[in-house]
Amino acid sequence: MQRIETRAEAGARPLLCLVTDRRASRRPLVEAVAAAVAGGVDWVQIREKDLEGEALLALAGAVAAAARRAAPRVRVLVNRRIDVALAAALDGVHLGFDGAPPAVARRLLGAGKLVGLSTHGPDEVTAAAEPALSYLQLAPIFAPLSKPTGRAPLGLAALGGARESALPVLAQGGIAAANAGACVEAGAAGVAVTGAILAAADPAEAAAALRRALDAAAPAARTACR
Repeated sequence: MQRIETRAEAGARPLLCLVTDRRASRRPLVEAVAAAVAGGVDWVQIREKDLEGEALLALAGAVAAAARRAAPRVRVLVNRRIDVALAAALDGVHLGFDGAPPAVARRLLGAGKLVGLSTHGPDEVTAAAEPALSYLQLAPIFAPLSKPTGRAPLGLAALGGARESALPVLAQGGIAAANAGACVEAGAAGVAVTGAILAAADPAEAAAALRRALDAAAPAARTACR
């Protein structure tokens, strides 16, 4: 199984994950992703729920190619679609309530790939002790910037349990440079964002601002874990 360092481990920097939504992007998505990766994004999670089949596969291939040109070590995942992850040679898949079971995804993708899962409350984080998983996302911490949601914001306190989780937990929902550091200090291994980068006039600078905020919070987060 692909193992991800947690923010508590010495030298581990907080993860910055860009979750795509081409309808929320001020620039063509492939261009925006490349700029964001150059600015400091570690992972790109392709989340385009209205696309299926060849259209999703083509977009995934284009996004992955652009991201890897910008930074060869970037990891590119796709939501739900294990078949697309395999066909486009992506780095993994992110699952939700409508996705395959983690064990199935792990068996199909193999030990070297990432398998993530969305959660929406501290109890779900605690319950997701699935050995097939690489990481979790917890949302919404704040009111999302890129879309409306029927769920009430959880707040920073919901990230407290992330410190005890066997899996790294990425905070998602309403994350911007102003609050990203607070998420890491509260227990998150990093953040997953959409609007803070894609809705920005300059995705590279927006990503760089988030990167600076996360890195500045990392020493405090490691101290809090001792």
